[in-house]
Order: sequence, then structure tokens, then C-alpha cells
Amino acid sequence: SPTTMLGYIAAQTERIILSTSTTLITTNDPVKIAEDFAMLQHLADGRVDLILGRGNTAPVYPWFGKNQQDSVELTIENYNLLRQLWDNDVVNWDGKFRTPLRNFTSTPRPLDGVAPFVWHGSIRTPEVAEIAAYFGDGFFANNIFWPKEHYQQLISLYRERYAHYGHGTPEQAIVGLGGQFFIRRNSQDAVREFRPYFDNAPVYGHGPSLEQFTSQTPLTVGSPQELIEKTLTFREFFGDYQRQLFLVDHAGLPLKTVLEQLDLLGSEVLPTLRAEFAKRTPATVPAPPTFENRRAAGATSPAVSRG
Repeated sequence: SPTTMLGYIAAQTERIILSTSTTLITTNDPVKIAEDFAMLQHLADGRVDLILGRGNTAPVYPWFGKNQQDSVELTIENYNLLRQLWDNDVVNWDGKFRTPLRNFTSTPRPLDGVAPFVWHGSIRTPEVAEIAAYFGDGFFANNIFWPKEHYQQLISLYRERYAHYGHGTPEQAIVGLGGQFFIRRNSQDAVREFRPYFDNAPVYGHGPSLEQFTSQTPLTVGSPQELIEKTLTFREFFGDYQRQLFLVDHAGLPLKTVLEQLDLLGSEVLPTLRAEFAKRTPATVPAPPTFENRRAAGATSPAVSRG
């Protein structure tokens, strides 16, 4: 249960934003999402957002009595209901995929009337970019397995439609990106250690070589400096953006190795990335959405000025 785990983390922390990498809007009941994440908001003093997605694992759908062929329809209908549950005290609802709601109130209500910020995650679905743009929500591009040109198309569509719906300029759209890496203090050690995992992992193996994959996708296998340099190129392809997530526990890496990766990321990569992003991002680009800046703005617009 992501919200149970995040509730535990909330009790141990004071500043970090608690989020999910993918909450399936297709197979989870919107009522449960609405109530679980609103409760987490109260427990965490607002330090909560979530990334919604359709899911890319076909067997998940029948596990929950759904049909994968309905995934886009499910996404649209379920998110419309989730939005109503957070935005309205009393909801009457009729839809195709769940039982009707009559005079229903989702509890608890969002903290201080500000619903958790939503990112709509996508690997390849233009309809998801359209939903994010329509509601003025964030768009999170997976940016892991495909070349940058693919994600450029999705992000450009989202930015254009965000402006079309009157939420701001294309440059003010709220964008997040994924990325993945394996680093050691020198590149040769990183490549030598990661190659067997890459070659044998179903998601990577038996396709392009490690060298081809790292040249064509965001995967970095090398030194901390190489990860910094590659990540800083993302804004050249996609424009300025507000969130960067990294996939760390991939390819069957053992826990000890994953924790070592996190230590290197925190000590040798993130301080430089934060400083460089702060220096390079124009004042006209919205700050990353937080509960505090959205509450101060009345949650009327996701685009909160850095100034």
C-alpha cells in the first residue's frame, strides 16, 4: 500500500515531498484514491502529490476485473470522478465503469481545500497529455526506455494544449521527467559492474547493446559527473521543467548496490544538479508545485512564479 508506506515516512520526516511513481488510475477505485491521498495529506501537513498512470503491465487489468482495451476510457472517466471528489463536497456521479454515486462526500476533505497536486504520467499516450493540459495538471514523461525525440513530441503536445486551455504559456506548463543510471566513481567500474545486469534483465537484454542503449536513451552508466552532464542536457531537448525522478532499483540490482547508488546520488550528483538548475532556470518558469505555494495562490493556477 503506497499510502501506508508514505504515511510511515511522513511521520519520520519534515521536509521531503511524498509522492508515488505511478498510481494506477485505471484499476484503482477513484473513491479510494481520493480518500487515501487526502488522509495522507493531513498526516503529512500537505507534503503529498501523486503521479497517475495507465500502467504498462497487461495482466494487471484482469486482476481487477478491467479490460486493457478500455485503458484510455478508464483513465478519462476515473480521473474526472477523482477531480470531482476532491473539488466538490457533494458528488452525484454516473459512469460506465463503476456504480453510481448519490449525494456522496469523500472524506477527509483535502487539506485547507487544496487537493494533492497531480502529475499524469505517460510513456506513449497523447490522450494522457491532453488530460493533464485540460486540467492544468502536471505532465510526467517517463523518459526512460525511448529516445528523446519520442518524448519531445509528447511534451510539446502537452505544452501546446496547456496554453490552449488558458493555464499559461507553453513555457509555464508543469513538466516532470524520468531518468535512470548506474554510477561508480569512475566510468570503467560502472560499465564493468552493470553490464551483466543489463545483458540479463528482460527489459534490456537481447536487444541493443549497453553502449547503444546509453547513446539512444536517458540511461547513464558511468561516473557521477557523466550523470550530471547528461541530466543537464534534458532541458535542451524538453525545455525547462519542474521535477526530475530517477529509476535506481532496476535490472535486478541487489539492495546493497541500490543503497550505494542512492548514497552517490545524494552526495555527488544532487547538490550540483540543484545548483545548476537554480542558476539556469529563468524567473518566468513556474516553481515546482508544493502545497504551500499552491495554498498561497489559492490553488487557482498550478503556475506559481518563482519571483
